[in-house]
Amino acid sequence: MADALVLVGDRWALLALRELGFGVGRFNDIQVNTGAPRASLSARLRSLEEHGLVERRRYSERPPRDEYLLTDAGRELMPVLGELRAWGEKHASPRVRGASS
Repeated sequence: MADALVLVGDRWALLALRELGFGVGRFNDIQVNTGAPRASLSARLRSLEEHGLVERRRYSERPPRDEYLLTDAGRELMPVLGELRAWGEKHASPRVRGASS
């Protein structure tokens, strides 16, 4: 588990993976949807690519622009992220935390 968290246990990595799972693959769209700082998002996408969870594909030569796609390994994470989201909605959302105090 610790090894997996090194790869995907960061807020921006998880949110970028979520967006890619939704089919959002362009950097600017991922950034807007997650609120991630450009430098942080760029670093996370680079790391996810280096670890084989994401691949980059050129969609425009002029100007050069790339999009990001999940690899098979990245797609295998989607059910895990869905479960994490469901758990968070049940146990970690501000609405739930406020009700328990």
